[in-house]
Amino acid sequence: MIINNPANETTPAVNGGGLIVQIVVLSVLLLLVIVVSTSLGYLSIPFPSVVKIILAQLFGNTDLLAGLDERFLAVVIDIRLPRILAAAIVGGGLAVAGVVFQGILLNPLADPYTLGVSAGAAFGAAIAILLNIGFMGGFNVPFFAFVGALVTLFAVIYLSSSGDTGPHILSSNNLILSGIIVAAILSAGISFLKYIADENVAVIIFWLMGSFASMTWTKVLLTFVFICVGTAIALFFARDLNVMSLGNRAAASLGVDTRRVTLVLLLTASMVAAICVSISGIIGFVGLLVPHIMRTFTGPDNRKLIPVSLLAGATLLLGADTVTRAILPVEVPIGVLTALIGGPFFCYIFRKRQVTGRGM
Repeated sequence: MIINNPANETTPAVNGGGLIVQIVVLSVLLLLVIVVSTSLGYLSIPFPSVVKIILAQLFGNTDLLAGLDERFLAVVIDIRLPRILAAAIVGGGLAVAGVVFQGILLNPLADPYTLGVSAGAAFGAAIAILLNIGFMGGFNVPFFAFVGALVTLFAVIYLSSSGDTGPHILSSNNLILSGIIVAAILSAGISFLKYIADENVAVIIFWLMGSFASMTWTKVLLTFVFICVGTAIALFFARDLNVMSLGNRAAASLGVDTRRVTLVLLLTASMVAAICVSISGIIGFVGLLVPHIMRTFTGPDNRKLIPVSLLAGATLLLGADTVTRAILPVEVPIGVLTALIGGPFFCYIFRKRQVTGRGM
């Protein structure tokens, strides 16, 4: 599979020491946001109490819980932490998927949302919810979301293939436009599913708008495992992804199998996006926003961009979910908030590339 698109924008790369500093700073910031988010809510919990509860659960030291209100322990462990960790994991996963899509297509406008992969995963998950399919137990929604994402991905690739030059020649412009077309079709399909859902329509609508409410530790662990696997695969092929930015002929001369790497990374990014959508609903523009911002600090090296974007995406989405859950007077669906933030940013990137003459 060949991508005929200009090389990515060049930005100053950060050295190894700078990368470590960025990772440490982002990790500390993420931990700080986790503690602050856990303490905020209808029942305010002091920061020291939150830290003690978390440390007690991590190290099994029950002495740290002496003198604490029992309500604090129940609220932190059973209600808030699953939601908070799920938001962080999904944010990191969507950011990694965005890095991979942008690295393959060499286009900062690419992400699971704009390529229609998120819509495909949502369509598959909506079918599982509507039909109440339970033959796979708790894995039915993630499975159908993954299948929907894969079918959408292959449909987008098929539509964007250039008929006069062969099925393996792909243009990033055509891929993004095809993703928009397929996403529009899937949006109509989702609307039809909502129409025939009758009393279940409220469940589907609430799920599609994106939410981390009613999270369980099972969902958190399941998502964490898949995101870790997807991130590991992306990091393993990060060097090949860097080489592919030089062009397919140069990459082939350096021993990179561009077809295999492209297929593996597309499937990996789709898997990550599908898992994220399956537990949170459609959350757009995180995969677009985070990699584009972090690239200005780390440079285009995907070996550095992937871990930094993972942490930044986790912090960003967790911060947004905290705002909707604990700060706003009424809880706004997280997908609505990210779209309100990411939509104008998408327009800014598009306009900037138009002015500089790069187009999409």
